[in-house]
Amino acid sequence: MAHQQYASCIEACNTCADACDHCATACLKEDDVKMMARCIALDIDCAAICRLAAGYMARGSEFAQQVCRVCAEVCEACGDECAKHQHPHCQECAQACKRCAEECRRMAGAGARAM
Repeated sequence: MAHQQYASCIEACNTCADACDHCATACLKEDDVKMMARCIALDIDCAAICRLAAGYMARGSEFAQQVCRVCAEVCEACGDECAKHQHPHCQECAQACKRCAEECRRMAGAGARAM
């Protein structure tokens, strides 16, 4: 049941992880890779925590709420960094991160009541 209850958040996490993977790879192909270093590092962190959060929710883990709180923080940091760069892949990633942060915050708030 947990995977259905949190379907919207799980989907946002998976979409965000994919966007972050794409962004990191695309950033590595930019002319000034050094300028993209923080973006790449946050993309990698964000993709990892998003996949972790999706798994915790899908399993109905008792720690899903806490993981989603952290995921929201990482998504926000990644989205803020990506938004600074005008590359289309960064802008798309920033939007995915913003949506995921919102979904994770909603889940973490509802998680206390639902679990």
